[in-house]
Amino acid sequence: MPRVLLIIAIVMLTVYCVVEVAQARGYRVRAMPKWLWAFAVICVPVIGPLGWLFLGRPVKQQRTIERPSKAPDDDEDFLRGLR
Repeated sequence: MPRVLLIIAIVMLTVYCVVEVAQARGYRVRAMPKWLWAFAVICVPVIGPLGWLFLGRPVKQQRTIERPSKAPDDDEDFLRGLR
C-alpha cells in the first residue's frame, strides 16, 4: 500500500508541475527555457518536478499598493488654484 501511495504522489506532483510549466510565461521562467523544463518534468520522474518547483518556477512579483486618488474637492492644491 505505501508503494502505491508513493507512485500516486509522484504522478500527482508531475501532473501539477506540467500544468504549471504550461501556464508559466516563457520570459519569466528561470534557469532553463520553458520547453526544456517541460521535458525535464515529464521525463525525469522526481528530480524534474522538484527542480521546477525550486529552480525554474517564476518568482512572484510583489504588488505595489496604489493609494486611491483624491477627489478634486479633497485636494488642497486644486482648490487653491480655483480662486
